[in-house]
Amino acid sequence: MDLNARISDQFEQSIATKRAAAELMVAPIAQAVDLMTGSLMNGGKILACGNGGSAADAQHFAAELVNRFEMERPPLASIALTTDTSTLTSIANDYAYDQVFAKQVAALGHPGDILLAISTSGNSPNVIEAIHVAHEREMHVVALTGKGGGQMIELLGPDDVHLCVPAERTARIQEVHLLVLHCLCDGIDSLLLGVE
Repeated sequence: MDLNARISDQFEQSIATKRAAAELMVAPIAQAVDLMTGSLMNGGKILACGNGGSAADAQHFAAELVNRFEMERPPLASIALTTDTSTLTSIANDYAYDQVFAKQVAALGHPGDILLAISTSGNSPNVIEAIHVAHEREMHVVALTGKGGGQMIELLGPDDVHLCVPAERTARIQEVHLLVLHCLCDGIDSLLLGVE
């Protein structure tokens, strides 16, 4: 095995996936930026959830908003629903793991808030349950997926935004998800601060 060639191939695959994503995802990312910025400017917040690497992405995104991304600005309201172990484990123990995000959305979500629902497959049962509750709470959903969007695509309404990476491989999808999250942060900051 030529390890150098294998590593080089990983970079090439990542680059190719990002190029394909750029052709398809720019307009929906801009739509998501507008939706999120509007919510934040009207006193709303963004709740983010996902599992595994997507949980880490939810936390990363919330941290960039609450603290800062690349520009100085006031803190923005965002909560990662993946971080409170007492809440997560009590819901999973007393009810079901499928409810760990949904119950938090029911408790914390208000009309006009945004749910950032992250799932590389689009089939995560607990993220799907969170989407159902978000709609009940009159929240908008920004779904960040791959692999065609899975079951989540069927749940999205006309006022929601679907950001679907055109890839099947989880590693490539996650790499683009991180870039998309940074695009969202940059776009939000640019609109809020009036940056050209």
